[in-house]
Amino acid sequence: MNDKQASVAARVAELAGMPMSELWTVWDRYFPRRPDYPNRTHVESRIAYKLQEEALGGLAPETKQRLEAIGAKHSRIKLRAKPRDIHFAPGTILLREWGAREHRATVTAEELFEYEGRTFKSLTAVARHITGTHWSGPLFFGLRTGGTP
Repeated sequence: MNDKQASVAARVAELAGMPMSELWTVWDRYFPRRPDYPNRTHVESRIAYKLQEEALGGLAPETKQRLEAIGAKHSRIKLRAKPRDIHFAPGTILLREWGAREHRATVTAEELFEYEGRTFKSLTAVARHITGTHWSGPLFFGLRTGGTP
């Protein structure tokens, strides 16, 4: 084991003794948002991976593609038939009146959606959060027609 690997191993080993408040400080350096249902094991393992990736490099693109293909082949969750066909410039604000108030979702640089301080992967997730029921996000925000929102 070289010095770099020993240093990373020591940093990873320290995670187990850190209070959660310190783990969150480290987490916030590497991730744009905190998990919805965190547990210590998950938080430590994700931070450990990021520490190793930062010091030793990440997976080769071919390895990532192979792992994604294996995951897709064996997953019960099917990928979208088509990629998102609506693209927004970062900073775009989507407005919708619902429940006697105005709701604003902002597109981030990572093509995610920020709503009331939380980050969502899709407009559909934002619409579900606002209404408490399943909605097509593009339909809810008036980007598609069909049905009455």
